[in-house]
Amino acid sequence: MSWWSDFLANPVIQQKLPEATVETLEMVALSSVLTALLGLPLGLLLHATAPGGLAPQPAVSRVVGFVVNIGRSLPFIILMVAVLPFTRFVVGTSLGWGAAVVPLTLGAVPFFARLVETALREVSPGKVEAARVMGSTRAKILRAVLVREALPGLVAGLTVTVIALISYSAMAGAIGGGGLGALAISYGYQRFDPQVMVACVVVIVVIVQVFQVVGDVLARRVDHR
Repeated sequence: MSWWSDFLANPVIQQKLPEATVETLEMVALSSVLTALLGLPLGLLLHATAPGGLAPQPAVSRVVGFVVNIGRSLPFIILMVAVLPFTRFVVGTSLGWGAAVVPLTLGAVPFFARLVETALREVSPGKVEAARVMGSTRAKILRAVLVREALPGLVAGLTVTVIALISYSAMAGAIGGGGLGALAISYGYQRFDPQVMVACVVVIVVIVQVFQVVGDVLARRVDHR
């Protein structure tokens, strides 16, 4: 009980843990929205231009796929450092949770785009052909058939991406990104405070579990099959 009392009385946990938690949620929320807005069209482009897609363009498909693969290949910690000049150009600084949103988004968009492409491939080709026979345009097929039918997979893919972003956000703390990662490194590791480290890990685990449960519920609700 004394350890628990000391844990609750720890000034870092009382004062800095809530702030760090909010910063993590803010950077994950904003980067998740940007990832969805950018990754969904990119995934649609990958699917549409691939062989057998709505508008096969082998050259475009190869170029876009190559760029996406490069984005997915870079370890996130290297990506953060590599895009520091771009981050400063966009937000004016390389420190804080707002600056961390830039590499978080750049790292997650290719990942989510591939998940979008995979989800779209699961849609029955018969439904696409039926829409074509009825005279639907490519844009309408993408929106009303492919996206609608793949919605459970898209939600599940976004859930996986958001959870990956939570892990990325912790790594962002290594270069001044703020949030729980920065708190764990600054106080838990560098100042040898295991209570702070445990608190940060517990909060991150709870956040991941909440997002996973919410994502699973949404995926079931949008399943029209």
